[in-house]
Amino acid sequence: MEGVIGKVNRKLFEEVIYPNLGFKDPSVKVGPRFGVDFGVISLGDKDIIVEVDPVYIVPEYGWERSSWFAVHILASDLAVSGVPPRYLFIDLNLPMKMSDDEFRAMWINIHKEAERLGISIVSGHTGRYEGVDYPMIGGATLIGITNRDEYVTPAMAEPGDAILMTKGPAIETAGILSCLFPQVLERDYGEEFATRSQEIFYLQSVVEDALILASIGLRKGVKAMHDATEYGLWGALNDVAEASNVGIRVYKDRLFIREDVAKVLESFSRFTGLSIDPYSSISEGTLIAAIDKGRVDKALKALEGKGIEAAVIGEVFEGSGVYLVEGRSERPIVQPERDDFWPVFFKTLQIIQEGSKGS
Repeated sequence: MEGVIGKVNRKLFEEVIYPNLGFKDPSVKVGPRFGVDFGVISLGDKDIIVEVDPVYIVPEYGWERSSWFAVHILASDLAVSGVPPRYLFIDLNLPMKMSDDEFRAMWINIHKEAERLGISIVSGHTGRYEGVDYPMIGGATLIGITNRDEYVTPAMAEPGDAILMTKGPAIETAGILSCLFPQVLERDYGEEFATRSQEIFYLQSVVEDALILASIGLRKGVKAMHDATEYGLWGALNDVAEASNVGIRVYKDRLFIREDVAKVLESFSRFTGLSIDPYSSISEGTLIAAIDKGRVDKALKALEGKGIEAAVIGEVFEGSGVYLVEGRSERPIVQPERDDFWPVFFKTLQIIQEGSKGS
């Protein structure tokens, strides 16, 4: 059977990867598992949080934006542990077509954002190779260090916790579409909105969100955190419910979406003729957190103080699965089978390319 694009499915993970993880070292406290984006190693009175991801560079975003995003993809997956990212190890396998000037622009901006986040680049490897192309141009390991047991994972949500969401859904979907295809938005809303909406791009990070919530207390205040990447909000909620072996109930009237994000989705839906479910669309930048109910007000106030919109959208209960409550009815929300971003992205690209050929 042919492989599919993206992360491997659960079947392949559980049949091939999970049973074959090398030597079983007792210092490994959190190893590979579905829905958890980092590992934990215990050494003495310290825990080391380890996160590994591709180096993801899209030149079409512009080198500054693309470098910023590459750093925040890595940093976000570590920050949801509640621990600040600290040391970066980076392997760059560059395409032959990347010039020295382009590399310089990328690297300087990676350095600037790492410096701003307090991340030191410790070691790595850099070279150009045949057969390499954007966006995956290498891999990186990011680590953070904390005192013993002072971290959280998506597997720590408990019945009675409140479920909090930051920024709303479809942040990454809107951020990428608005930057790559501003002409679509300009046609519907004018040049000013098309330009302003590109700032959504810089919401595609949960580093600040997660570290703010960590300040209310790890495990006693915030119990679990997860960023809504592939399959959006519904995917993230299902990840947390499954990892923690709990049920999650979400209330339709508590969900919110940013006005600019909603307008971007409406515009691209009209342009392509495709529907976009904001809750199952890729949304790096949207943080889902399980919070002790006694510290919800403190959490919301801390986020508000930094200008981050957030709301309690549901609660954790003893059970399994994710459920959406609308009035007096309740229906299950299963893991989405597709992410609506990709069909819209490729259809938009096709329409624009065909239009440029015909002009």
